[in-house]
Amino acid sequence: MTKYARRLQKIGSSMLVSLPSEWIKNHNLKKGNMVLIEINRDNSISLFSSDVGNEDMKEVTIPYTHASIDSLVNQIYGAYLLGYNIIRIKGKSQISFDDRELIKHIMQKLVGLEIIDEDGFNIISQFLLDANALNAEKILRRMSSIIAGMFRDTLEGLRSKENGIGKLIMSRDDEVDRQYFLLVRLIRSAMVDQKLAGKLNLSNIDILDYRIAANQLESAGDYITEFASAVPDIFHTKLIDMITNLSILIEKMHEKSVVAFTTKNRAESIEVVKMYNKFNDLIKSIKELSAKAEPRNSELTIAIINSIYSMDKIARCWVDVADLVKPLYLTSPLMNV
Repeated sequence: MTKYARRLQKIGSSMLVSLPSEWIKNHNLKKGNMVLIEINRDNSISLFSSDVGNEDMKEVTIPYTHASIDSLVNQIYGAYLLGYNIIRIKGKSQISFDDRELIKHIMQKLVGLEIIDEDGFNIISQFLLDANALNAEKILRRMSSIIAGMFRDTLEGLRSKENGIGKLIMSRDDEVDRQYFLLVRLIRSAMVDQKLAGKLNLSNIDILDYRIAANQLESAGDYITEFASAVPDIFHTKLIDMITNLSILIEKMHEKSVVAFTTKNRAESIEVVKMYNKFNDLIKSIKELSAKAEPRNSELTIAIINSIYSMDKIARCWVDVADLVKPLYLTSPLMNV
């Protein structure tokens, strides 16, 4: 970061300051051009050239070859997350049917990305959502809502001894991933575009925290899918009630952690940590009872332990989200000494 020092000058009733010539040159500005000035929440100011927001759409062209389809898929994800508005897949040879279907499937997993044109050699997609109209908190809450539903359905499958719950949960996790990619795209765009960050009301620390929180929610979705796959293995154990109680505690931790993060409520954050301590006490009790109740059934014991391990990973996600809420320190006489 280059810093400049300028002395204020007064002309008439106005206070003026000169702009760095390097900045003027980089933005191709001339006498009479307009610049935009925004006052930030910390009372600093941001300066933008008048063409910000009107620049050409960011475009990227990804070359297609059948031999590198895996690399192409990764490049599509990367281009989306880096904020490209138009993604072109261009081949020297025709795109095979299977590869075309795979590319379309990948693009369907990316919210806002739509195929606008295609032929035998090309697939052109465009991001059709307005980043300025998106809301990081709403996307995060949407992820949270889907995850909460996944966990409730898993518990219901445990109580009703329903087979096939794992496949249902896995399909729901795909929607979590879609929202996750959208949120990461928005956060990255705000990171490189301070004007967008200002419109979204996101400070630098907010951007970092949202990135971490989004990752924790995405991980929680994966762990719930993992937990759901273990449900059939513990149908007949006498410990179902205790495992269910453990799960109910996780639900409460989830709710409080997201509320704490989105409202910056430190009291709710502390409650999540206290609940995790209770969670650990319950885990110890379940492990002890499991060893006594099923001493000869090693497979069942392993299933119970795996379920507990998955639940612990889910619970830790909510603790990590709650930990993002920073404590508010009040100024005391000692701090001024």
